Amino acid sequence: MRGFNYKKAVQALNYLAQKSGGALNKMKAIKLIWLADRLHLRTYGRTITGDVYFALPYGPVPSTTRDILELNSFSLSEDELSYSNEFIVITDKFNYKTNKNSDTKVFSQTDLNAIQTIWENYGACDQFKLSELSHQFPEWQKYESALNQKVASRFEMDYLDFFENIQDGSDLFIDDPSSIQLSKDIYLESQKISSIL
Repeated sequence: MRGFNYKKAVQALNYLAQKSGGALNKMKAIKLIWLADRLHLRTYGRTITGDVYFALPYGPVPSTTRDILELNSFSLSEDELSYSNEFIVITDKFNYKTNKNSDTKVFSQTDLNAIQTIWENYGACDQFKLSELSHQFPEWQKYESALNQKVASRFEMDYLDFFENIQDGSDLFIDDPSSIQLSKDIYLESQKISSIL
């Protein structure tokens, strides 16, 4: 799979803040992006952002997207920081706001559809509800015991776990095995190609 796409991550954050009236809680945004990446991966064999996910006590976290929301100059390039600052403004420790209209041209139509679908299904939830919900998903549950025992503060997640079905009330993550296998095969093939290049 291709690496992290900072423009898509920033525009997803910006788009979600706009849908929320111009400002959004950081943790809520991170959970919505995880759900959109999960949905897109299961449907098309690739995530939207290409981010690396970690299991943390409050649920799955897209690591570089989180760095954008924390203005982490140690892990972000000047270009990434500059682009981020053009579109979003960090207002305090927990929130950010939109600074400019979203540039949705960075997305494919399927990217945008996945983000919109997640907003329609989960946009009314607050960050704590989304965190609680994320604890039902297999990719987080895999590390629950180790997190509770404080073996480590975070664990890198495996995208293959995102393909597991979960009944969360939305029916977005219950797919027939043949559809899931097709998306998984596309994902695995792209991983193979990426490792060769």
